[in-house]
Amino acid sequence: MISFQEDAAKDVFTPLREKLKLPPGRVRQSGADRLCCEMLDLIVDHYFVVMDALSDRIELLEEEVVRNSNKRSLAKINLLRKELIVLKRNMAPVRDLVNGFIRSDSELLSDGSMKYFKDVHDHIIQAYDLSETYRDMTTSFQELYISSVNLRLNEIMKWLAIVTSVLAPAMAIGGIFGMNFVVIQQAYERLAFWLSVSSMFLIPALMLFYFKKNKWL
Repeated sequence: MISFQEDAAKDVFTPLREKLKLPPGRVRQSGADRLCCEMLDLIVDHYFVVMDALSDRIELLEEEVVRNSNKRSLAKINLLRKELIVLKRNMAPVRDLVNGFIRSDSELLSDGSMKYFKDVHDHIIQAYDLSETYRDMTTSFQELYISSVNLRLNEIMKWLAIVTSVLAPAMAIGGIFGMNFVVIQQAYERLAFWLSVSSMFLIPALMLFYFKKNKWL
């Protein structure tokens, strides 16, 4: 059994080395097929460790998107989605490798080790499906972020429309009485100024009351 390792700092085979140090250990007394199965099992188990860490990040990200989403939240969603894609790309070769061992008729694979390979295959399928679920969740987070931004924009547009509607009567009254036409006799009356100013405040107040009654505010 020969294995190649690119980075010694990222080693997941320490528990297996501890098993091999024990003289009566079952792995030590078994053949190379069992050793290969144990190594694959450790790799697959480490996938679940990574998935647990990603699960915690997904929960925090979901809470952030729901409560206070911003551009930084969108960047986190895209980064998490890319990490899940990379993780799936690493899982796929291991899944195909274990599947190849199960379907193989090689004499190097004993019947006793075949059940362990099937167990590892079930675990890698479970991890792969879980990563697919997490990827779908990040996609839904992105849609939720877009919906939140649109909702916030709609709220801003609603308030701008309300402010414009409230100020429109005052602008109309001020524009009418501000024209230099002699035909507007009311503009020269004693109470014309106070009536126009009162109308500028009264009409917007009635409009706000109407908006509040219809639950537009």
